[in-house]
Amino acid sequence: MILAAGVPRNIAIVIAVVVTVGWLLYIVANLRRARPEIGSEIELAPNRKPYYSDEELEGKRLERTQLAGVAMLVVLGVGLPLYWVHEPSRQDGAIEEFDKQFVGWGARDFAATADGGFNCAGCHGGMKGVGGVAAYTITDQRTGEVRPVAWKAPAINTVVYRFSDSEIKFILVYGRPFSPMSPWGVEGGGPMNDQQINDLISYLHSIAIPRGKDQVAGEIPKTINDNVAKALADAMASGKYKSEGEALFNLEVGSGGYSCARCHTKGWSYSDPQQAGGGALGPNLTGGSTVRQFPAKSDQIDFITKGSELGKRYGQQGQGSGRMPGFGQLLTPEQINAIVDYERGL
Repeated sequence: MILAAGVPRNIAIVIAVVVTVGWLLYIVANLRRARPEIGSEIELAPNRKPYYSDEELEGKRLERTQLAGVAMLVVLGVGLPLYWVHEPSRQDGAIEEFDKQFVGWGARDFAATADGGFNCAGCHGGMKGVGGVAAYTITDQRTGEVRPVAWKAPAINTVVYRFSDSEIKFILVYGRPFSPMSPWGVEGGGPMNDQQINDLISYLHSIAIPRGKDQVAGEIPKTINDNVAKALADAMASGKYKSEGEALFNLEVGSGGYSCARCHTKGWSYSDPQQAGGGALGPNLTGGSTVRQFPAKSDQIDFITKGSELGKRYGQQGQGSGRMPGFGQLLTPEQINAIVDYERGL
């Protein structure tokens, strides 16, 4: 349990007071007892008294001393190994307790404004982060008019499968330009300090869709895989899309998917999509630009699987900003291949 900041100080003050009072009582008691002894120091001085004889020192007194030494040796010999055996679990327990504390703090900051939080839940679909709607205002480039829109905020119960923690932190601190996602970190001009940002990341891990108990790290969580497969089957049955790649590019799958069109098709986020792949938060993918950027199809597949790394070059001209998510833990290799085929044909 983590104590409040003032509790250790109060305990220390109480201990100091008790020790001080104890010393004062000890001094007073000794002063009172010493008064009748004035004038008899030579008789009472310890260094003038006869000490124990050799027979006494080498008898039971020595045996008691040796027994005490053996007892202390047993305490050290047994106690230290027991402490060593228990130490790893104690450290793990301390880490787990701190992690729970950070998750709790992150949940508090994630909550709605009415509950004392920063209202992340207000846009991202409540405390589970399943996706929601954010009020936003845009300037319509076709008419020049300023108008309000309902911006589809993404599900973030899969964000830890799309980005590394450092990339999540980058987005939280600096926001997403030209979207309702404003900067939240102090460095980006927001209200949250570094500890609060880290607490939010801990909370995002806690609400992530879990992998199945038999699944290992890196595998697509079964729930996500099932949701994507069902949404894809429904989309193809509707006849709206010509290929699975086109459907996967445009679909946003509840609790598990993340649409490519959100970043690469202007207006998609507020239900007014313009040219597919024409560019918005992400670059324009039309006119063969993806083929020029990735002459080898395998390089594009690798990029979409892993995402971009901050400052790392990719393709022919790319420079990673850390904002392109990786889809390798959300989509199967076959699904990513279908998306790449669609993008290379735009």
